[in-house]
Amino acid sequence: MDFQQLIDSITPDIYESLKQSVERGKWPDGRKLTPAQREHSMQAIIAYDLRHKPEDQRVGYVPPKQKIAGPCDTSHPDQSDDQQPLKWLP
Repeated sequence: MDFQQLIDSITPDIYESLKQSVERGKWPDGRKLTPAQREHSMQAIIAYDLRHKPEDQRVGYVPPKQKIAGPCDTSHPDQSDDQQPLKWLP
């Protein structure tokens, strides 16, 4: 069985069990995961997510930053390319 066949054979229950095992560092029966087992389990989780879940629901997803208009934002409509004097506050 190659890696892709293995990923295709993972059920949602196995996926959740793998995630919990990686999070806790031990198998459901209490045995500790070896570093190789942890690495392979993480690879399987990521590959499963890639195939079965939308991007925003995958493990490790970080949403894009919301652009917040501020005083240094060059796309702010009130600002122009003209130089403006600095205003010093007391």
